[in-house]
Amino acid sequence: MSVLARPAVAAFAAKSLQRLTRMADRRPSGRGSAAASHQRFPEFPRRIRELTIPATVAPARATVYLPASEDPSPPVHVNFHGGGYVIPLTEMDDPLCRFLAAEAGVVVVNVDYVVAPQHPFPAPPRQAYEVVRWIAEHGAEQGWDGDRLTVGGQSAGGGLAAAVARQALEEGGPSIALQVLHYPPLDLATGAKDKHAAIAKPLLRPWMADLFDAAYIPDPKLRTDRLASPAHPSDTADLKGMAPALVVTAEYDLLKAEGVAYADRLRTSGALVEHVDVTGADHGYDGTDDERALRTYALIARQVRDAVGTA
Repeated sequence: MSVLARPAVAAFAAKSLQRLTRMADRRPSGRGSAAASHQRFPEFPRRIRELTIPATVAPARATVYLPASEDPSPPVHVNFHGGGYVIPLTEMDDPLCRFLAAEAGVVVVNVDYVVAPQHPFPAPPRQAYEVVRWIAEHGAEQGWDGDRLTVGGQSAGGGLAAAVARQALEEGGPSIALQVLHYPPLDLATGAKDKHAAIAKPLLRPWMADLFDAAYIPDPKLRTDRLASPAHPSDTADLKGMAPALVVTAEYDLLKAEGVAYADRLRTSGALVEHVDVTGADHGYDGTDDERALRTYALIARQVRDAVGTA
């Protein structure tokens, strides 16, 4: 276990990463900046408006991507970004959001959710659920159909999407037509040193997982919670009735095994629509590999269209 597994050290490191991210976003261009994300895939237009969504944890700022659709009340997809539950990488998902709005014909709500250590677990999954519930309930006044709803996310965002679907199952709604879990962390109870990737030096290293996990859930005893670790063997609840799921893993990712394990669990409960493993890819591959990104985004768009009836 690295020194970054100590909560105080992890919190300091996480705040430093947040400052670096804000600095990168202020750059007019360059890898990792908001401007660079906006410039990717220019064939998919950026038609947006801003929205603030109420929640008990804190109001959530969101960017709403509008489809070029004649549907007066299109379906809605709620997206949660990655960043280890600590880095606000909302703009990193701009290419995906534009792609889904154009190719799936859905309104995409890209949520800037609260992050740790300022808001540790369980604040992010609770806020994410309340945001999705609000989106489902206020569709008519916002210009989308809240009854045709999907959720998804990349990395930590995929973990939040899974947590949203779990809370919807336990609390009687809202109805979710599809959950998209893209290389998600689904087992924070298993130490990073006990996880193994198919290559010697994967992008997500154990020390990084130690930092993220300790900043997000400082108390290790809480890491078996079903909203943090639904792929851990300690979670044995019946998932019958869970929202249908598309699970996408990456061949070289340190998190692949837990994604596969959760896909198997969803399959057993009758909730797995499809599990795809992206060969030759590592965690976060779609941020730099345009060819693989577009293939996976097309898969996601197809599954979203099928789920909400825009095919």
